[in-house]
Amino acid sequence: MEIEKLIDTYSDYLYRIAFIYTKDRLAAEEVVQDVFVNYYHKSYQFEQKASIKTYLVKMTINRSYDYLRSWKNKKFFIAQFFQQYEKGAEQIYVEKELQGEITAAVLSLPVKDREVLLLYYYEDMTVFEIAELLELAVSTVKSRLQRARVKLKPKLSVEVMDDD
Repeated sequence: MEIEKLIDTYSDYLYRIAFIYTKDRLAAEEVVQDVFVNYYHKSYQFEQKASIKTYLVKMTINRSYDYLRSWKNKKFFIAQFFQQYEKGAEQIYVEKELQGEITAAVLSLPVKDREVLLLYYYEDMTVFEIAELLELAVSTVKSRLQRARVKLKPKLSVEVMDDD
């Protein structure tokens, strides 16, 4: 399959996956771009043991983890931390409203917890598909889903109670 067709077919999907990990639109775009560039240069390494979609998703997850470990990411979050004190109360309130309560709660979870939640609920993947994609045992995916739900419940309850 030629690279343009792959980009047209999978770029939106890979962007959503990258955003699950990075929680940043620009970083997610950068991750997806890197995935396609790397695939273009190393497509000969694709052994067709899985579908091209699975291969690209795995590359996206790995590149997202690389981004999260990078100094660039850490520097960005340090800068963001100090910038929050420069913003006015009204601007902070507007930004929080725009994020959405459920999205913010899910994205506040650790990567291992939010990845299974978002793949299961947002991407409508089965537990078996998630296990294959993340190279985990099905029981591990099930326990991560359960743990993520338990962690998410109090976050959503507190936000709902604050609105009353």
